[in-house]
Formats: sequence, structure tokens, C-alpha cells
Amino acid sequence: MLEQQGPNLEALSDLCTPWCIHVAATLRIADHIAAGRDRISDLAAAAGCDSYALHRVLTQLVGKGVFEQPTPGRFTLNQAARGLLDPAQRIGLDLEGIGGRMAHAWGTLLSYVRTGAPAYRELFGLPFWDDLAAHPDLGASFDALIGPTGHGAPEADFQITGGWDSVRSVVDVGGGTGAMLAELLRKRPLIRGTLVDLPRTVALAGETFQAAGVADRVTTVGQSFFDPLPPGADLYLLRGILNDWPDREATAILRCCAEAARPAGRVVVLKGIGPDEAPRALAIEMVLAGGKHRTVAEFRKLGQDAGLEVLAAERQPSGYFVVECHPT
Repeated sequence: MLEQQGPNLEALSDLCTPWCIHVAATLRIADHIAAGRDRISDLAAAAGCDSYALHRVLTQLVGKGVFEQPTPGRFTLNQAARGLLDPAQRIGLDLEGIGGRMAHAWGTLLSYVRTGAPAYRELFGLPFWDDLAAHPDLGASFDALIGPTGHGAPEADFQITGGWDSVRSVVDVGGGTGAMLAELLRKRPLIRGTLVDLPRTVALAGETFQAAGVADRVTTVGQSFFDPLPPGADLYLLRGILNDWPDREATAILRCCAEAARPAGRVVVLKGIGPDEAPRALAIEMVLAGGKHRTVAEFRKLGQDAGLEVLAAERQPSGYFVVECHPT
């Protein structure tokens, strides 16, 4: 009996196809085909590129099951190619936005593995967060990627110890353009919320809060979460924040939360923390910014250093692994 073949290293190490997908997404090839331009000459003209080179890219993708070529030089959409019409898919593939930064950043992986520190600065001239601040269009692309456009509507149905009845105020720390806070307030009409993020980001949140019908219960604060946070709230929420930062910075964020939450508030962390025994794969935020996905034991140590004690840590039906802390 023939021994079953394992993974194919040539297929796993193929760089041609992923870059072809990025290029097709950036040039909006699927959109042009959907608009009726299916001949290679028309596609190249619409995309502003070389016909021969584009033909080779699309032929490569046809061979991998993305697009179809019913006759030579004529391309149509199939199910895989229609995914390129989806803004949620396209935003992470567009080489002229945040998708380009993420794609090129993988070229620094060797430096990251050798040193444990991101090498983003070596490629782009600035550390990741400084790069976003220096290029507003890039920052807006990142905000869109991590917001509803890229990740869909956030799930706000998670439980906390003792229930929500005693909670009247929530500070969403690093809450982006407010999608999570808006959903949380929409489901819990007795709570008031504060959104904390950089000024350029919270400036975009008004429409989100208006659409959710919660604008009259929200305050926005444009600042870094490394600066003192609005004090005295019942709950400080960190959703998908700590996994973007190395230990020193993550501890500093937690310390700001602990100081603001004293004496009776709590800090709730969603995403980026998992059970001690759970496997942890490589993630793009590690390469971009030196972030980490931490176990409960690792997080507990950070919390202690920041003045927080872990009260609960568990996987919930929503899919979130929820960690609750209170100030010591």
C-alpha cells in the first residue's frame, strides 16, 4: 500500500499565487469584470496596467481556481473571484492600503524570529504605530480593517461576574471608531459609555453612534491609552488591544486601566488571551508590532505588575475568552 503523502512543501511555499491575488484585488479586476469588461485588453485599460503582464497574472489565478477563462483572453468571475468584490476581503488585500503594509511586513519575519522584536521600521522607516500616525490614509485603512468593514459587526453579548445590572458606565479603551461600544450600549440601555482612542479615530465614531441610536449616551475622548484614562467607571474594556503590544507596553496599558478603575471598577479583556494549554499560532500583529497572544498565566503576571488581580478567565458561548480583573 502506498504511503499517504504529507503536505506539499512546494505548494506551501508558493509566493506567486498570493501576490497575484493581492495585485488583482488592488487593481479591482473583479469589479471591472462585474461591470462587463471581460476581455484582457479592456481589463488592462480599465486598470491602467500592461495587458501582457495582467494576462499572465490572471492565467496564474485561473490555474489556482480563482477566475475562469472560457476563451483565450476572456475572463469571468467564479465563486472564489467574487470574494474580491467583498470590501471586507479586499481591504486586507489592497497593496495600496494597510493590506500592502501587512503583505510586505512578512518579509521581515526572519528578523522577527531571530530577535523577537519587529523589524517593521527597517522596511518602512518608522515603527508600525508611528507609520500609521504619519500617513493618515494608511491609518484610515487600518481603522476600516479592524472595524465593521473588515471584521464585521462586533459581538457584544458576553457575560461578566455578577451580571450587568450593577454596571452603569463603560470605558472602551482603544475602541476604534466605536462599533463595539455602540453595540454594547444598544443592548444595555441603562449604561453610558466613553470611547477612548486617538483623535483621528474617535472623530469618525459619531456616525456609528448615531446609527445605533446611542449618541446621547456616549462621550468620546481623543487621546493615547498610555495617558491617564477617564477615572471612576464601573468597567474598562480592552477588546483586541493587548495582543498588539509587547509586554512592557501591555503592562503600561493595564496600569492605566487599573489606576482609572480604582477603587471599585473592573477591567475586562477580550481577545488575545487564551487557556494555558491552548496552542498559539503566529499572527500578523506579532510581525508588525511585536504583539503577543498570551496564556492566562502570562497575563496574570502582567496584571500583577500593573496592579490588577484576575477574578475570572473562561471561554463563553459567544466565543470570547473573557478575562476579568479588579485593582489591587
